[in-house]
Amino acid sequence: MSTANRELVHRWFEEVWNKQREEAIDEMFAPGGKAYGFPQADAVLVGPEKFKEIHRSFIAAFPDLHVTVHDIVCEDDRVAVTWVAHMTHLGDALGFAPTLQKVALEGCSYLVVRDGQIQDGRNYMELEGLVHRLKASAELQVGAA
Repeated sequence: MSTANRELVHRWFEEVWNKQREEAIDEMFAPGGKAYGFPQADAVLVGPEKFKEIHRSFIAAFPDLHVTVHDIVCEDDRVAVTWVAHMTHLGDALGFAPTLQKVALEGCSYLVVRDGQIQDGRNYMELEGLVHRLKASAELQVGAA
């Protein structure tokens, strides 16, 4: 089971984020699955449709997003993964003009995988701080123009 779960989680990052295949969310995220900590630390997204809404916004803001998985540790139905996302702020989906800044976001996710789907995902990253810094930069660019 651990090998299959490891492969599913690795495939999640490759298909959903790197290849931006929205339909892969339906394949790998359980209908009642919960994603915690994305996009805000206290957020809880329930089901594939809610996840896809946030996925679309994130990809619109960072269309060149690429996630590198560093470590995956599995035990039974539990999977822990560390990763880093490299991306450029090219879209206005965050609610302000693109800054064209290249940024990196490190994080980790703790997942529960059952029946070939992610049932529960707890995500830890400093996304709110990153967005705050980008917004401040966008405001400086507008003021300088």
